[in-house]
Amino acid sequence: MKVGEYTSFAFKVTPDLMFPELISVGRNSIIGYNTTILAHEYLINEYRLGEVIIGNNVLVGANTTILPGVTIGDGAKVSAATLVNKDVPAGAFVGGNPMVIISLPQNETTI
Repeated sequence: MKVGEYTSFAFKVTPDLMFPELISVGRNSIIGYNTTILAHEYLINEYRLGEVIIGNNVLVGANTTILPGVTIGDGAKVSAATLVNKDVPAGAFVGGNPMVIISLPQNETTI
C-alpha cells in the first residue's frame, strides 16, 4: 500500500489484506473510522481485482466501504457510511448507499 505524507487513518480502518499493493492514498488525506478499502471481491460467478486510488486532500467519512477499481479524485469529500461503488470526481461531495454525487465544484455540473 502506498500512503502519502500527512495522511491519517482512523481507528479500525481496514485496507484489503490480500492485495494491499493495489491501494494508494495521496498526501494530506483522512480516512475515517471503520472504513474498509477493498481491492478484490468475490461474486457468485466472478472474482474481481481492481486498483483503488485515493487522491490528495481527500476526506473519507466513518463507516465507508470503498469497492475495487475506484478512483477518488483530489479534494473529494465522502460522507460517512457511503458505499463508494464508482469513481468520485475531483472536488466532489458524495454520499449514500449506493453513492450519489451531492455536489461538484462550482465550475462543473452534476454527472
